[in-house]
Formats: sequence, structure tokens, C-alpha cells
Amino acid sequence: MIARPPRLLLVDYGMGNLRSAAKALEAQGARVEVTASRAALRRADGVVLPGDGAFAPAVARLKSSRLFEPLQAWIAAGRPFLGICLGMQLLFDESEEFGLHRGLGAFPGRVVAYPRNLRVPHMGWNRLEPGAPSWLLRGLSPRPWMYFVHSFFPVPTRRKDIAAWTGYGKRFASAVARGAVAGVQFHPEKSQRDGQRLLGNFLTIVRRFG
Repeated sequence: MIARPPRLLLVDYGMGNLRSAAKALEAQGARVEVTASRAALRRADGVVLPGDGAFAPAVARLKSSRLFEPLQAWIAAGRPFLGICLGMQLLFDESEEFGLHRGLGAFPGRVVAYPRNLRVPHMGWNRLEPGAPSWLLRGLSPRPWMYFVHSFFPVPTRRKDIAAWTGYGKRFASAVARGAVAGVQFHPEKSQRDGQRLLGNFLTIVRRFG
């Protein structure tokens, strides 16, 4: 277990609000390095991949930063990783957003669009319903409220990967976890006390793996 503050790489690939995520992680005791440097990946104890925007440009930027394959290798090794919003979607096999595009492939499944009869983006506060037992939601309030902003959502192939569900028109997977690798469709850094607890849970996993 890590005795010192855990070192996190918050991946800066131009697709998210990094400042609020960095501050929230630092509030949980992490040392956060905000960069797209592969050298920083080698120094890190855990990785956080945030993101707002479209799937295909995000993949292109990770590849142009020469981080796409190193992140795949990190995940394949089972090392601590948290994807937030678009970062969660990138963990899946593929997305149908503006064509069909391949993701990191950590979780089998596809990212799809909401039905046209729903207002998008799905924006604002919504509740989590527990899925498969996971460290990710440990200590959170029952059916906690989290803050969402998204127009697409993942459909995991394996039900056992789904740590939480949320309803918006239909029920969708709002959190996934397997081992030390997890993703959340909402923004924990904007979700007050329960969001902070979730980030604290991730830091606990990072410390255990150090």
C-alpha cells in the first residue's frame, strides 16, 4: 500500500474541464499531474481520463498524443483507471457517434445515442440505482444524486460490469467497474459530497495497488 500521496495522471487531451477534476482529486489527497505525457504515465499510480465532446475526435487526440496504446496496456494490466463522462465511453469497444469508431476496448459494448423523442443532452441531477456490487459506490448515500451532461451512453455487453444504473427515458448503465478499472457517465467532481466520496473510493484503490 502507498504511504505517500498517490500520484495521478489526469489526461489532458483537450477534451474536458480539467481544473475542477484536478481540484476534486487533490481534495482527496492525490498529487495530480495534468498532461498528455507518456513519461507522466510511467510515474503515475493511477490514471483519470475525463472528457467532454465527441468520441472520434477524442480517440484521434489520444492517438496523436501517442497515449492510446499505452492506456490500453495500462488497462489490460488491471492498473487503477477511472474514466469520467466521455472518458467512460472511450473505455468501450466502439461508439456509433457520427459513424462507427473504435474505443479502448476495456469493456465490451457499444456507445449509442438517446432516442430522438428525448431532450438531449441529458443534463442535470439524476439518481444512481445500484448494479453489481463494487468498490466504486462504497459509502455513498442510498440512490445518490449525481450531475450528468451527455447525449450518448454506453450499452455494456456484460451485466456484471454494471455498477450503477440511471433512468432517463430508459434505464442505462451510468457506472461500470471491473477490478481497479472503472468508468462513470456523470461528473463526480461536480456532484458534491457523494461525488467526492466516489473519488475517494478510487484513491483508496490506487493506494492499495501502489
